[in-house]
Amino acid sequence: MNITDLPFGVTDWSEVEKTEYSGEHGVAYWKTRNFGNIRVRMVEYSPGYLADHWCSKGHILLCLEGELHTELQDGRRFVLKPGSSYQVADNVELHRSSTEQGATLFVVD
Repeated sequence: MNITDLPFGVTDWSEVEKTEYSGEHGVAYWKTRNFGNIRVRMVEYSPGYLADHWCSKGHILLCLEGELHTELQDGRRFVLKPGSSYQVADNVELHRSSTEQGATLFVVD
């Protein structure tokens, strides 16, 4: 990643408006900031959330609260707890998220 043309800045996430996205079950709330071609998000999944699609977008994702279950289309499964992260490139390993208890994530893509 080469980050250019991005002056120093601070984001107070409590001031960023939420957008709601429905999953197959539950909802996701995104607080999103865009910096050129870099998207940065705080994402909160409700308890019982299951994504309604297989995602092909690359991410760097850090679990802040709760527990996130990530399933790859090839059947592998991973559990992220607070302080753990994953990274995946665009268009290489389709993945989808779910959570039983809810989760809060910091995502860069």
